[in-house]
Amino acid sequence: MPDSDYIVYVDESGDPSLTAINPQYPIFVVAFCIINKTQYIDAVGKLLKLKFDTFGHDMVVMHEREIRKGTGDFAFIKSDPARGQQFLTDVTTFVQDAPFTLIAAVIRKNALINQYRYPDNPYEMALTFCLERTHLFLQDLNQQTHNTHVVVESRGKKEDKDLELAFRRTCDGENYFHSSLPFTIRFSHKLCNSTGTQLADLVARPIGQEVLNPGSQARIYPAIRSKFRRNAWGYLRGPGLKIFP
Repeated sequence: MPDSDYIVYVDESGDPSLTAINPQYPIFVVAFCIINKTQYIDAVGKLLKLKFDTFGHDMVVMHEREIRKGTGDFAFIKSDPARGQQFLTDVTTFVQDAPFTLIAAVIRKNALINQYRYPDNPYEMALTFCLERTHLFLQDLNQQTHNTHVVVESRGKKEDKDLELAFRRTCDGENYFHSSLPFTIRFSHKLCNSTGTQLADLVARPIGQEVLNPGSQARIYPAIRSKFRRNAWGYLRGPGLKIFP
């Protein structure tokens, strides 16, 4: 099976655990950034330019958490407000200009355990929701008979093994279509400095925060919202954003 013209980068936000739910963030988010490989090369160049312009080198890995808190390499966001504001604007512009399509799933954990006596694992549910919608997106592009690589953040040996099993079950037929899905999983560490994984990291948490507190992500969410997969009528809820339950 030939490889498709697209690649998918995945990141998560929150904890999939249903036994210790954070009251400030009682959700779990999985975000898929789908990008044409040729266009991805251009996005890599733009992120490198942003890094060179800001830091003078390209060794910094873009971590949404550190950016949000102004820590580590991003401490200047607090210590130098003018420079920090320019950087945040540049990051938003990078997301806006990056030629990717976004598909995400948000699991509301409290609602899940209240509605289901034996709820499924939030990560596995969100992953399946996103894979199903990604398959439909690629089908529209006549890529459904090509193998698409899905790059997922590594979380540890056991966690990766469990996730890979869930991934393979979904692709082997445990999905809405009851058919095989042509995806291959690849694990990656954030420190590998991949543009795709950093892009997914930048969008995952703002999606969750916007679901929890609409309007709270006014700086970056308009750029993120414009990237969601939509149906023929322009709706993103469902085709590009699955909130469950």
